[in-house]
Amino acid sequence: GADLKERAKMTNEEVGPFVAGLRASVSEMANLPMPTLAAIDGFALGGGLEVALACDMRITSHNAKLGLVETRLAIIPGGGGTQRLARAIGPAKAKELIFAARVFDGSEAEKMGVVNHSVPQNEEGDAAFQKSLELAREILPQGPVALRMAKFAINRGVEVDINSGMYFEEAGYAQVIPTRDRREAMEAWLEKRPPKYYGK
Repeated sequence: GADLKERAKMTNEEVGPFVAGLRASVSEMANLPMPTLAAIDGFALGGGLEVALACDMRITSHNAKLGLVETRLAIIPGGGGTQRLARAIGPAKAKELIFAARVFDGSEAEKMGVVNHSVPQNEEGDAAFQKSLELAREILPQGPVALRMAKFAINRGVEVDINSGMYFEEAGYAQVIPTRDRREAMEAWLEKRPPKYYGK
């Protein structure tokens, strides 16, 4: 989360631009074209959880601590947390967690749908990171352009009604049709070999 000692020294005039910059940075990460994963093996409170929510997938250890706790400080999440948490788990549950400034563990986060996976912590203290690498290795062999277009279609589609969302899917599909990778995938399938993708 934020450095509260630094924030306490800011004037009212400094806080707005600071939070706007934070929101813009987190949104830039959310808008990256490739899949992003957040591994949470410790604390993700306030801004830390907002950064994680900007990722496509989140993985925690069971004992990780998460929460949008800003209302304890008489402020609200300012890095997109009110919007991304509500979209991830629904507005009623997001309101409960934000209004109560609740801190919850990784196991609870998985049950609520805040994270994709929660795993038992290991002796090294990097269980979520290891699970994230496992998931990344599962994603890595897929076609890069297809991954970008799938992310585009999903991200844009969830913002609109399903019929409008179908147009985003159609637009994404149109981008993969002329790619070298699509042709390579078909040839590799016919030749019963793994494809070699070029990202174009």
